[in-house]
Amino acid sequence: MFLRKILNGGMGSMLMAKVKETTGIAGLEVVPNARDVLISLYTKTLKEIQAVPENEGYRKAVESFTHHRLHVCQEEEDWETIEKRIGCGQVEELIEEARDELKLIGLMIEWDPWGVPDDYECEVIEDNSPIPKHVPHHRPPPLPEEFYKTLEAVRSKPAPKDG
Repeated sequence: MFLRKILNGGMGSMLMAKVKETTGIAGLEVVPNARDVLISLYTKTLKEIQAVPENEGYRKAVESFTHHRLHVCQEEEDWETIEKRIGCGQVEELIEEARDELKLIGLMIEWDPWGVPDDYECEVIEDNSPIPKHVPHHRPPPLPEEFYKTLEAVRSKPAPKDG
């Protein structure tokens, strides 16, 4: 693996940092300046999310994780440390996520899901037709018979006498 020298936080001591040769993910190329790209994308995300109403959960969530990730990228120089501290994949994957988030912000602004009037009534359709077999029922299966036998045995045991 090729190595390059970098300065460690202005301390003047020289460290050797790894140069990433591959992401190990087919179709995902290494981004040599990933830190700079992430800082740029996160800064743009924080600017564009301002168009979403301040009290919306989507905006709060995006601002929260984007501020955190931007802060990490500004503090760290090394791609390995950035990946480790953020804990959501490789820097190249983070770049893809950030680009996708920017696209989603644009779509959310276009769709305006928070623009529903307070007096809007949603039609609820109740239907007693059976749920298709391929759709999960979201109900736990019945407990095994052994459970009920054990429960009954525990309930019917006399309480220990203090003596």
